Amino acid sequence: MAFSASAQPPIFVLLGPTASGKSALALALATTIDAEIISADSRQIYRELTIGTAKPSPDMLLKVKHHFINEKTIGEPFTAGDFASEAVRRINDIHQRGKRVIIAGGSTLYLEGLLHGFADLPPANPDIRAKLIAELERYGSGQLYERLQQQDPEQAKTLDATKSQRLIRSLEIIAITGKSVTELQALGNVHHANLNFRTFGLSMPREQLYQLINQRVDEMVAAGLCNEAEGLYHQYLQILGDKQISALQTVGYQELFQYFAGDIDFAEAVTLIKQHTRNYAKRQLTFFNNRLTVQWLQAPENSADFTAIATTLAEQN
Repeated sequence: MAFSASAQPPIFVLLGPTASGKSALALALATTIDAEIISADSRQIYRELTIGTAKPSPDMLLKVKHHFINEKTIGEPFTAGDFASEAVRRINDIHQRGKRVIIAGGSTLYLEGLLHGFADLPPANPDIRAKLIAELERYGSGQLYERLQQQDPEQAKTLDATKSQRLIRSLEIIAITGKSVTELQALGNVHHANLNFRTFGLSMPREQLYQLINQRVDEMVAAGLCNEAEGLYHQYLQILGDKQISALQTVGYQELFQYFAGDIDFAEAVTLIKQHTRNYAKRQLTFFNNRLTVQWLQAPENSADFTAIATTLAEQN
């Protein structure tokens, strides 16, 4: 039975830092309430990235319909704005088929765009961007990042200082508008009127999270991450330096690309993957706490806990 626009059921949004258990909880909840899962993960959408993105297993994908998994090839454009608009379309389609919807993932811009919409940000200015790129090449990303910390500290907290694309865009917006990205987002946030999001986050002590991240990286390496990354390295060698291909800058792959290039040894690559993943988790938590309204839950520790939380959520929503 289809749901009417005026009687849309609650949409569960399950977010949290990497390795916190979002996928497992989403699966448990989906089987409880007969839902389909929309993945809010900007890397799992690429067919070529599997082990390093911790995609749901083939069994999980067979058990519950997942959206935005294995739908794009590296190099195909797909922005956070594309995700937000397409996710809304799919949510309405799922509701028309009488099923519930769960959003699960940790990609900050995907989640913010879907939950709040995007501010009306200005188009790129070639002259300003060229000047910023010249500064980046001359002084390095560290100096530009320090400037952003002064002009938009909240935005800076959500960025990796070594990733130049969003750094330059953030400074470009300030130069064009005289306002920070944080200010513009606050002015432009709008909810999708007919969608009822209930946002829950998985939380755990920081030391426990970091231990899980380190363990997950070891498991990925044992599962063949190095072989997967080596195939990508040879396939995309000619464009690895193109910072516009963000999928190739993904943590877990970029460090192994450095190893294949002979810049670091294998042990250092694995150490860096763990370190960079922990850094990413910290930025995720900062973003969720500063930009989104989240009801935090204690992350489950075993399958029975996942089932119990799923049951509780289903009964209360």
